[in-house]
Amino acid sequence: MVGTPSDMGKPYRPKDHYFQKAKQEGLRARSAFKVDELIKRFPMVKKGHVVLDLGAAPGGFLQILADAVGGAGRVIGVDIVAIRPFTQRYVQTAVLDVLADDFDAKLAAMYDGPFDAVISDMAPKTSGIKATDEARSLRLAGKALEVASKRGRPGSSFVAKVFMGGDFEDFRDQVRALFEEVKVVRPEATRGASMEVYLVGLRRRPPTGEAPPAP
Repeated sequence: MVGTPSDMGKPYRPKDHYFQKAKQEGLRARSAFKVDELIKRFPMVKKGHVVLDLGAAPGGFLQILADAVGGAGRVIGVDIVAIRPFTQRYVQTAVLDVLADDFDAKLAAMYDGPFDAVISDMAPKTSGIKATDEARSLRLAGKALEVASKRGRPGSSFVAKVFMGGDFEDFRDQVRALFEEVKVVRPEATRGASMEVYLVGLRRRPPTGEAPPAP
């Protein structure tokens, strides 16, 4: 996960129910339950899909996504910190900065085809200043949406964690322009004091002049 996860400066219990459950189930992070809920609620990830996970460290999302796509699929996880390697050959990770000028080129070097889903759990290093943290969060989410716009196949899905407030509504409108259906979801595993929500975009619209994907 990019930066240091934070609940906007509010206290939380670091070893709550989901922390204990993740440990019991061999998951790398309690956040795994968030993406598990999302892909069960919405038809975003299927066997054989190719999925990009942005802000993937320590790999909790990757564990769930790898099970969802299976050996016929592929999952690529990137973060600014190293991710402990996976035994599955179809899970590939790299240390990349999504805001760096060469990010797009480095991602294309790893995989240059279209994605069936672009999922971002990126969060900024928080300053404790609400407006600043919201702006930083939306900048990361905006980069994820840019990748989904350029690399998502027609009919693909998008997920981005964002802090509520600031220009959130403008960002949601940007997602709505690219996807047929947009949901705002607060997974059950989200900590009580957290300001975060997940924006979910379903069924990416095809570029102008391109036929929609077959059902």
